[in-house]
Amino acid sequence: MAISDWPADDRPREKLLLKGANALSDAELLAIFLRTGITGKSAVDIARELLSQFGSLSQLFATDEMTFCAVPGLGPAKFAQLKAVLEMARRGLQERLAESDALSSPAAVRDFLRLLLHGRQEEIFVVIFVDAQNRVIATEELFRGTLTQTSVYPREVVKRALHFNAAAVIFSHNHPSGNAEPSRADETLTEVLRRALALIEVKVLDHFIVAGSTTMSFAERGLL
Repeated sequence: MAISDWPADDRPREKLLLKGANALSDAELLAIFLRTGITGKSAVDIARELLSQFGSLSQLFATDEMTFCAVPGLGPAKFAQLKAVLEMARRGLQERLAESDALSSPAAVRDFLRLLLHGRQEEIFVVIFVDAQNRVIATEELFRGTLTQTSVYPREVVKRALHFNAAAVIFSHNHPSGNAEPSRADETLTEVLRRALALIEVKVLDHFIVAGSTTMSFAERGLL
């Protein structure tokens, strides 16, 4: 049965407009993005198959173009739309951070970092530069590494903090392995950077590790 033949309250688009996006399942939200099905399958059917195949929305978002386009009913146009949606969400969160106190919006910081770092196959070290009112000045990916390690140079972090005249910073890096627990090297690096930035009176507010949909905070763990 086509979605257009369903009761109005059960159709994903109408349900969203009536009850809000939070009322929809992952499959229903994905079906709205897909818009149409294929012969013999509705958009919801395809959405459910995609979630079953990839395991979750986050894994679908992180897939490469070739794997995505190999699914019947999908293709380069849909892949481009998906990446555009994710980028708009990331930029929207970045704008929200720039307009508010980063310390009073920990959820927004986490959401932004998950969107920025999720699915990356190499370690990325990110620095969010913050002014004296804890508003975000800029976000930069300063270093990239392999699956297991990233070479981070304190001198470069200090130079960028001076460039932005930052009062504080928030660090983040991803663990492609999927384990959000900090390693001893992560703790040592954070302390080295904290001491280097203290010399120019720049405070380290937090260091987040992103692993899949999990985000670990050094500040919350008492590691700063």
